[in-house]
Amino acid sequence: MSDFMFIFINVMLPIAIIVIIGYVVQLRFKLDRGTLAKLMINYIMPVFIFMNLFEADMEFTLLLSVLLFLILYAALTFVLTYFIGRAMGLEPGHQILFTNSNLFYNAGNYGVPVNDLVFRSDPYAMSVQIMMVFFQNMFAYSYGVVSLRAAESGKWKALLGYFKMPIFYGLALGLIFNFFNIGVPASVYISFDYISDAMIGTVLFILGAQIAGISFRRIRISAVAASFIRLIIGPVLTIVLLLLFNLDGVVAQAILITTAMPSAVNSTIIAQQYSDDPEYAAEIVMFSTLFSVVTVPLVIYIALNVF
Repeated sequence: MSDFMFIFINVMLPIAIIVIIGYVVQLRFKLDRGTLAKLMINYIMPVFIFMNLFEADMEFTLLLSVLLFLILYAALTFVLTYFIGRAMGLEPGHQILFTNSNLFYNAGNYGVPVNDLVFRSDPYAMSVQIMMVFFQNMFAYSYGVVSLRAAESGKWKALLGYFKMPIFYGLALGLIFNFFNIGVPASVYISFDYISDAMIGTVLFILGAQIAGISFRRIRISAVAASFIRLIIGPVLTIVLLLLFNLDGVVAQAILITTAMPSAVNSTIIAQQYSDDPEYAAEIVMFSTLFSVVTVPLVIYIALNVF
C-alpha cells in the first residue's frame, strides 16, 4: 500500500493538479480549445518529439518491434470489443464508438506526463512513448477515418493530411538526426530545449480544458463496460502479449503503462462530427478518465515490479 500511495502522490497527484487548473480556467474563461490544440500540435509537440528522439539511445530494431506489438494489440482489441459490443446488442453507431474508445487511448496528453514522471525524464523511455503517440495518431487517421465511412476521397485526404502535420516531421527528423548522429547548432538546441520543457505543463492544462468541454446527461451500462475494458482488460491483454513477445525492462514497462491510459478525448471530437450520439463517447471518456485515477497507479506498480 505504501508503494501505491507513493505512486499516487508523486505521479498521479501532480498530473491531477495541472489538469484541474486547466479544467477550472476553461470553465472560467471559455478558452478556444481549438487554438490550444493547434498550439500543441504545431508548435510544442513536434519539438518535444524531435528533442527526445534526438537525445535517446535507441535500438531501431526494438522500436520496430514496438510498432509490430502495437499493431497486434490494436487488432486483438478490435476483435475483443467488436464481439463484446455485439453481445451487448449495441446498435452500429454505438458499436463504432464503443470500439474506438478502446482503440484510441490517451497516449499523448495523459501518457507522456505519466512516462516523464515514472521514468524521471529518461529519453529512452520517452522514445518508446513517442512511438506509441505516433502510432495512435496514424491509427486515428487510418482506421478512425474508415470507421466513420467517409468517402474515398475523404479517406485519402485525411491520410495525406497527417503528412502535412509538424508532428510527423518532428518524428522523422528526430530519428534521422539520431541514426546518422547529426549535430544541432547550440542556439537551435537551446531554443528547442526551452520549447520542449513547456510540453508537460501545457499538455496537461489542455487536457483539463478538453475535459471541461465534455458534457453528458445520463449513464449507460455499456459506457461503463467500455471504460472497464479500456482500463482493466486492456492492460491484462498487454501483459499477455509482453510475455509472448518476451519484452521486459523499460520498454515493457512503458508499453504496459501507456496501454492502461483512459480513452482519448479525440474520440469525442470524432463523435461530435460524425455521430448521432456524441454524448455516448463523452460518457466513456469521462468515466475512463475518472476511474484511471485508481487503475493507472495500480498498473504502474505492476509494471515496475513485474517487468
